[in-house]
Amino acid sequence: MTTATAKTRAAAGTRARQAQDTRAKILKAAIKVFAERGYDGGRVERISSLAKTYDRMIYYYFGSKEKLFVEVLETIYTQLNEAEQALELDPDNPVRALMQLTDFVWHYYLDHPEFVAILTSENISQGRHAKKSGRLKEISSYALSVLDGVLERGKASGHFRPEVGARDIYLVIASLGYFYNSNHHTLSAFLGEPMMSKPALEHWRDVMQHTVLNAVCRPAIAAEQAAAEEPLAASQPVKAARKPARKTANKTANKTAIKSGQSARVAAAG
Repeated sequence: MTTATAKTRAAAGTRARQAQDTRAKILKAAIKVFAERGYDGGRVERISSLAKTYDRMIYYYFGSKEKLFVEVLETIYTQLNEAEQALELDPDNPVRALMQLTDFVWHYYLDHPEFVAILTSENISQGRHAKKSGRLKEISSYALSVLDGVLERGKASGHFRPEVGARDIYLVIASLGYFYNSNHHTLSAFLGEPMMSKPALEHWRDVMQHTVLNAVCRPAIAAEQAAAEEPLAASQPVKAARKPARKTANKTANKTAIKSGQSARVAAAG
């Protein structure tokens, strides 16, 4: 390899890395803007300013504002999956593992209000952007597979009822966590209670766990857990595993940029 060829390849590699970095910054900025303003209120100019780039770069990398929003949806769900992958679920105790999963989902919603806000915005739009994604089904299959593995172990051990399915329990957990977080402002006013106070949050976490246990466990097991001082949650290991999740935005966006296959175009664009 000649010196000139080596320099050319090094320059191309540098441009590719810069492009991946720019793309990741745009995604991170878009998540923030769409969480604050929704799709309709999330202006391209605001996103490019926050990302410290130009409007044209958003169209260059994503094609349109709508395609950018679709990728934002895919990214926030991927970040959820990546955080879940960091969990160290109890392999020997399916009841404890299920409580760990429930605890994780509850705290993820609390720690990531942008996730709740963007999904709320998309539901107001009747999911019109989510329906255009070719990846959301694939992304959701991971979350269901993890839960299904826990349920199957519990059925085999005799703890869980044989008819329970991963889809239904996923909906139970997600509904209880999402509704509380997406509606806590109006609930606080309507019920006259500070729904986001520490005691209220701890109480609802316990309600979620008892509800999931009652839905999944055989009656004798559910009664045993209800009689215990608190559900078998062991939240400390889950909280420790959740810490890396706060840093997943850039990591996920960079992965998406690498997978975009635009390095050739980037090299040409400079």
